[in-house]
Amino acid sequence: MKGTVISQNAPKPHGPYSQAVEAGNFLFVSGQLAIDPKEGKLIVENIRLQTRQVMENIKSILEAAVYNLKEVVQSTVYLSSMSLFEEFNREYAKYFEINSPARVAVGIELKSGALVEVSVVAFKNRSLQFDKL
Repeated sequence: MKGTVISQNAPKPHGPYSQAVEAGNFLFVSGQLAIDPKEGKLIVENIRLQTRQVMENIKSILEAAVYNLKEVVQSTVYLSSMSLFEEFNREYAKYFEINSPARVAVGIELKSGALVEVSVVAFKNRSLQFDKL
């Protein structure tokens, strides 16, 4: 079974993609930029603030699908420059203090002004939830 997820608290897609797609027990969250969902504009100040906004956008999408950060099993991080990695990593680590997901981080050209983009995959073991009933 497959379904799309829409969060009113995350940026609306600007193209032919969904904020997230749920397939079975997995949720695939599209890459998120540091777009403030209320203003619809990219936060451009610095990598720390951009990372925080990206992660808050991801949290909002996860919550709309009834998932949470503890269920994230993999993340892919795109940085406009690998020189930003350490500062990015300090902010990112605040969201995954225990049982961090597997991660890939690569340097790549991003949309103008964007320093970071992150996509995640979350897994929910629904059979365990039913066993508890």
